[in-house]
Amino acid sequence: MGLTLNPVWRLSLLALLAAFCAVGFMTLRVQTDWGFILEYRGPRLLAMLLVAWAIGLSTVLFQSITQNRVLTPALLGFDVLFLLVQVVVLLIWGAAQWQGLALPLRFGLEVLAVVLLALLIFRLLFSGAVRSLHLLILIGILAGILFRELTDLLLRILDPGVLAIDRGRSAASFNRINVSLLGVSTAFVGAASLYVLWIWRKLDVLALGRDIAVNLGLDYQRLVLRLLVVIAVLVAAATALVGPTLFFGLLVANLAYVLMGTQQHRWTLPASVCVGVICLVGGQLLLEHVLASSVPLSRVIELVGGLLFIALLLRGVRQ
Repeated sequence: MGLTLNPVWRLSLLALLAAFCAVGFMTLRVQTDWGFILEYRGPRLLAMLLVAWAIGLSTVLFQSITQNRVLTPALLGFDVLFLLVQVVVLLIWGAAQWQGLALPLRFGLEVLAVVLLALLIFRLLFSGAVRSLHLLILIGILAGILFRELTDLLLRILDPGVLAIDRGRSAASFNRINVSLLGVSTAFVGAASLYVLWIWRKLDVLALGRDIAVNLGLDYQRLVLRLLVVIAVLVAAATALVGPTLFFGLLVANLAYVLMGTQQHRWTLPASVCVGVICLVGGQLLLEHVLASSVPLSRVIELVGGLLFIALLLRGVRQ
């Protein structure tokens, strides 16, 4: 039935289901006063909405640039790169001096460093020297492992107190959210989203590929450069809140393509956000409040996303 609906109805159903998950997360099994519930569940819900928004947009935009449904910013190590930047900054500046700076300034400098490094990585990988998809994925995975190991090594050099705080962010967790970054992350994600809203009509042209886009009058290089900045900001904001999520973007973006039945960004971008909310908020609602399970949601998402990753690779090999 769903496949016969037009995109408006499909997106409306996804938005309705996402809203249902959010309401259920806030209201199911409430056994205390609402003040406590809002204080405890409210920031977690806001963080999951922000992560779903940031990862959904960044993955669809990245796949439009690369014209590939397998590649994601996380698979190329962008999220782990943010953690590495945080540790390097602490090591160079010293934890006390760095923590003395205003939070928006600290976060802005970290995001700026990630943007510059992400642009460098993208230029190295997509300059034409590496043409094989599988080689790109292999390089991305190796880069992610390298960044993660470097982060772990540098954390061991840091003060043990800082180590205890930062090691917990090496893996995604939707129960241990960095609430102090909610405000500044919202501001960065909002600014990046406004830019995407401003240029969204050009995204369908961009997805046609460089040669066609240039022939149609698009300033391809400038748009790609600005979108990479947007992607780096979105990935950094999501990683700062919950940690790196390797396959989450791959999962929500590909589900959005299938469910919407179109490649047009006016449908796939909001659909990826709705699917992300359903996966995160709905998944946390199911595990935490329905099943009362202690299984981390991030493990379930990585398992399903990993299976999808293998399936997409096998399909690519057969084709």
